[in-house]
Amino acid sequence: MQLFYSSDISSSTEIFSFDKEESKHIVRVLRKKEKDIIYITNGKGFLFECEIISALEKKCEVRIIDTKFFESTSYHLHLVVAPTKMNDRYEWFLEKATEIGVHEITPIICEHSERKEVKIERFEKILLSAMKQSLQYYLPKLNPSISFSDFIKSSKEGQLFIAHCEETDKKELSKEVCPNGNITILIGPEGDFSEKEIKTAVSAEYIPVSLGNTRLRTETAAIYASAVVSIKQTEN
Repeated sequence: MQLFYSSDISSSTEIFSFDKEESKHIVRVLRKKEKDIIYITNGKGFLFECEIISALEKKCEVRIIDTKFFESTSYHLHLVVAPTKMNDRYEWFLEKATEIGVHEITPIICEHSERKEVKIERFEKILLSAMKQSLQYYLPKLNPSISFSDFIKSSKEGQLFIAHCEETDKKELSKEVCPNGNITILIGPEGDFSEKEIKTAVSAEYIPVSLGNTRLRTETAAIYASAVVSIKQTEN
C-alpha cells in the first residue's frame, strides 16, 4: 500500500482534490488513472480509502469510499533532543524515531551544543516521509528549538527523565519507564549536559537515567529511548 498525506482531509470530506504538485506526481510519475484506489492519511489517526474520479495532472480528484480511525498508543512520548553537529545524524534520528513510534519532538539548545540552529522545514519533511514510508497514521509534532533553561521552566506532567553520561546515581530507563500517560525524555548534545543543567533538571523532578553500559551518540541514545518505551508497551 502506498500512503499519501494531506492535513486538509477529514472524516467529513467526501470529495478531495490534491494540489498541482501532488497531482502531477500521482498522474505522471505514478501513472495512476481513474478508478484506481489510493490511500490518504491526515496524520491524525485517519486512513481514507479513495477512488480516483479525475486523473488530471493539474488537479487529481478522489472520492472517499471508506474511512478508518486508528487509536493512538496509551502513552505520549516526547523526545527532547539536542541538535547534532552533523544535520544528517539528527535527520536519521527523526526518521527512525518516527518508524518506531514517537509523538512529539523538541530540539533543545544546551550549554555544550555545537549547533544552535535547526532547519524545522527540512525536519518536518523527514517526519512526513518516515510516517508515509512506515504506513503510520499519526504525524509526530515537531516543536521549534528552545533553550534548555526555557524548556525546564515550562510545566511538564507525567514521567520525566534526563539521560546523561555523568558518573552519578542513575536508574535504568528500561526499569523506570511505564508506557502510560505522558513521557518526556531529555537527550543531550555530543558534549553531554553540563553539571549545572543536570542539577537544574533534577531540581525540576526529572529522574536521571542510564541508557545502557556503553556511551551512545546523541541520535543513537534517542533511538534507544524510543525503542525502550515501545518495547515496554508490548510487554504490558
